[in-house]
Amino acid sequence: MARKLKTYQTSLGFFDLAMAAPSMKAALDAWGADSNLFHQGAAAESHDPDVIAATMAKPGVVLRRPVGTDRPFSERAELPTDLGGGGPTKAARKSKGPKAKQPSSRPVDKVAERKAAFDYERERRSRERERAIEEAARQKDRERRQQSVDKAQAALDKAEQEHAKRAAAIQAEVEALEKRSQAEKARWDKEKERLEAALRRARG
Repeated sequence: MARKLKTYQTSLGFFDLAMAAPSMKAALDAWGADSNLFHQGAAAESHDPDVIAATMAKPGVVLRRPVGTDRPFSERAELPTDLGGGGPTKAARKSKGPKAKQPSSRPVDKVAERKAAFDYERERRSRERERAIEEAARQKDRERRQQSVDKAQAALDKAEQEHAKRAAAIQAEVEALEKRSQAEKARWDKEKERLEAALRRARG
């Protein structure tokens, strides 16, 4: 069953941020926060029905609006126009922190809230499936590369074995020739000595 979503709100840089998420951790991850903004008092759950309605319409999507304004939250928001002012405006002071705006009397649409929770869960599962498909593709690519490496290594090992066999055969032939050469030298030395002795006798 899909987890119930809550709307969380914070301010980062030039924008107020809001999103519908199942937990504070999910919101922090989506905001890219490197610290716990909730513990620091820089983020909180929003109870503003307008903000809740906007985030529940796009669960899991980070919505923005220029900081210090009461503009509606949207996926794309323009930068605030009073960045060069001498200090925080009244609107900025009022909007400082996620609890600035008083809740309106309009009740939260429970059906829309449940639908947003299911939409969020569907998007989460879709992202998980995409990640699983990507990981399977990467794994298949790694296996294919490993097969190529194994094939190349096997070819190298086989060639090295063949080379070692041929080198050993050549070395055996060299050793056999060396033995034949030594035997021929010994035979010739003996024959030469015999013939030289016969020549000396013939000369008297």
